[in-house]
Amino acid sequence: MSMVIKELADLDPSERHKGIRDLIEKVDAMGEVAHIDGADWNLEVGALVEMVCHESREGKAPALLFDNIKGYPKGFRIFSGATNSSRRLAYALGFEEPDGPMDVVRAYRDRMHGDFKLIPPKVVNGGDLMENIDRDDDVDLTKFPAPFLHEKDGGRYIGTDVIVTTRDPDSDWVNSATYRVMMHDEKTCGIWMSPGKHGRLIREKYFARGEPCPVTISLGHDPLLFMAANHEIDYGTDEFAYAGGHRGRPYEVVNSELHGLPMPADAEIVLEGEMYGDELKSEGPFGEFMGYYASDASDEPVIKIRRVYHRNNPILCVASPAKPPTSVTFGRTIVKGAMIWDEVEKAGVPGVKGVWCHEAGASRLWNVIAIEQMYPGHAKQAAMMAANCHAGNYAGRWVIVVDDDIDPTNMFDVAWAMSTRCDPPNDIDYIHNAWSTPLDPLLTGPPYQNNRAIVDACKPWGRKDSFPETTETSPEFKAKMRKKYPALFG
Repeated sequence: MSMVIKELADLDPSERHKGIRDLIEKVDAMGEVAHIDGADWNLEVGALVEMVCHESREGKAPALLFDNIKGYPKGFRIFSGATNSSRRLAYALGFEEPDGPMDVVRAYRDRMHGDFKLIPPKVVNGGDLMENIDRDDDVDLTKFPAPFLHEKDGGRYIGTDVIVTTRDPDSDWVNSATYRVMMHDEKTCGIWMSPGKHGRLIREKYFARGEPCPVTISLGHDPLLFMAANHEIDYGTDEFAYAGGHRGRPYEVVNSELHGLPMPADAEIVLEGEMYGDELKSEGPFGEFMGYYASDASDEPVIKIRRVYHRNNPILCVASPAKPPTSVTFGRTIVKGAMIWDEVEKAGVPGVKGVWCHEAGASRLWNVIAIEQMYPGHAKQAAMMAANCHAGNYAGRWVIVVDDDIDPTNMFDVAWAMSTRCDPPNDIDYIHNAWSTPLDPLLTGPPYQNNRAIVDACKPWGRKDSFPETTETSPEFKAKMRKKYPALFG
């Protein structure tokens, strides 16, 4: 472990990063931030984020910090990929330096099985976010370098690495989630929400009453808040409290002027306004997380922005979904794997040794669960649970269960297990009409349900102990060779 990493790993939770710019400083000290000067918001930012991720696969791509963006003042920056590596995510979550991604998956799962608890946010009277407040006629969204990410997008997307906060009108539940937000003009945005998502359920309650839905949109924030906002957290759970539990201390929030919605006190930029169900405008198309323009432009509710809160020299956080890997897929695959692992075990399935949601499947479509087989039907049970638990159900397509001698993070090993231990007619089952999304390129219209495969790539239970032995050098002899011939193995 490098001295810089050790010093950061040993920090008390109260001394760790407070917001995104504090985190940037710390991960920059790790050598994991690339600084880019003078890029154009029009296509160049999106292309560079995509290309860096594609050329540095498996969580090795640096985070990118853009400054002197064409047409904008120095200091109005864009940041992408905050936790898209094992080391950066481990630091943000307060874990020790990992040897590999499965260490972070296991640490997250262990935390959820241990003393994890929700830590509700703490309301304060002010914060860095309140350095600048633009009200009503002074609102101008074009002051921020919202990128035009992909060449065939329908416009500039100011909200991608975003937290959209609403309050359930029937309770005190505050929901914070991630939805794409397109900038229509200086004062209005469009938003796309997938059917069944919590924020959409909440806004439909307002629309059914003939009321606009109050909303805040955070555009630059602690990546742990983004992590909570873009994963399947339980219905009724406050994402600020969930992220606070992983942070080890409460988030300080300031209530918004118009609707009293909580905003991170150290956020970079927050927009406030209302969504209108009876005022629609064309939104999209947008290159999405499965790597396709799967949904056409559609008429979606307009958001009228009436307040803009921002820090001096604000940092706009950006995620650029596209053909994977992207600036969020590696970090997402770690967290989603840990959440599936946790839910499968809490449902009573023993013997789980690892879960991995491969980037090639956009961290949702290709999920692998490794088990130590303990009884007949164990493999099928584990796979079915991984496919149907809350964290694994949305937009899945393949679930592969493998023995514990297979590394689920290693696609080559998984393909080898499928090739040699899976008998397709007997070991592949199907789930029909499961929860999916209009962003699925295989779906042509509503209802947005998909089919998925459950693949048993374990040694057959009846032959588990007599199955042919793997031809492979023993770990002990491998260690001896690495020690004797170190130059061969770096």
